Amino acid sequence: MILYLDCDTGIDDAIAVAFLLAHPGADLKGIGTVNGNTSAVQAARNTLGLLALAGRDDIPVAVGEGEIKRGAKVVHGDNGVGGVALPATGRPDPRTSVRLLLDLSRQHPGELHLLATGPCTNLAEALCQDPTLPGRVRGVTVMGGAVRVPGNITPRAEANIGDNPAAADAVLTAAWPVTLVPLDVTLRHRWSEQDRARLGATPLTRALAAMLPAYLDFYEGRTGERRVPLHDPLAAAIATGDVTPSHAEDLPLRVAPDGHITEEGGRSVRVIFGVQDGAEQIILERINGISRSALA
Repeated sequence: MILYLDCDTGIDDAIAVAFLLAHPGADLKGIGTVNGNTSAVQAARNTLGLLALAGRDDIPVAVGEGEIKRGAKVVHGDNGVGGVALPATGRPDPRTSVRLLLDLSRQHPGELHLLATGPCTNLAEALCQDPTLPGRVRGVTVMGGAVRVPGNITPRAEANIGDNPAAADAVLTAAWPVTLVPLDVTLRHRWSEQDRARLGATPLTRALAAMLPAYLDFYEGRTGERRVPLHDPLAAAIATGDVTPSHAEDLPLRVAPDGHITEEGGRSVRVIFGVQDGAEQIILERINGISRSALA
């Protein structure tokens, strides 16, 4: 699978990056950053640091545009990755995230899959700059939204969609196949302190383990349970096919100006409401380099 990842690299984005880097079938051609959990500039620094730990300086990382509206320091720490100091090596690609995406779509027409784990700002701007983009894209997976459950920044809105509702609406209604992975499913799949302890001993997995206490602290204070939802990693695992949906519906979604998702008036979007049991461990095993067949 040829992939472009658009992210706002906080802790769960970092886990998703590690998952994709460990996946032999995921050919990650480029990463764009967007303002969301942290600034697009800081997200690029975080992403370059993760790639350095994995020895993957071959993947271009481009910085997105726009203004940071929310941020999530209380969730992801001041630097977006729980205060962990990542290697300060490598430089962002001179192109913007939008230009990188458009270039990759032309280099891999009909093959490129887009995975968005932050606000949809870059994808919407790419659609604006080149309305023919959907014809070159194989599919789009978006982590975001609260379809039939409450939001996490307002009672009606989830963070990624609520940060830029107009951009999200443009992406969900564009003429390309979209799969939405909302809070409805991601909140039900979590890692615990025990899962953190099971992460491997590579430089990248050690960094993930060091980031997770900040994330665990936040959710423990919010829910009373020391467990964290796997928002972005679950979307990555669904995009690659490692995790199989058990309940999905095709719905005509639109995004209201307040970030609320409505089930009427839009193009058909595949919405994931449930996945197979054990998704959490599938993600952990992939990151640790353990294949399902090896465990059988």
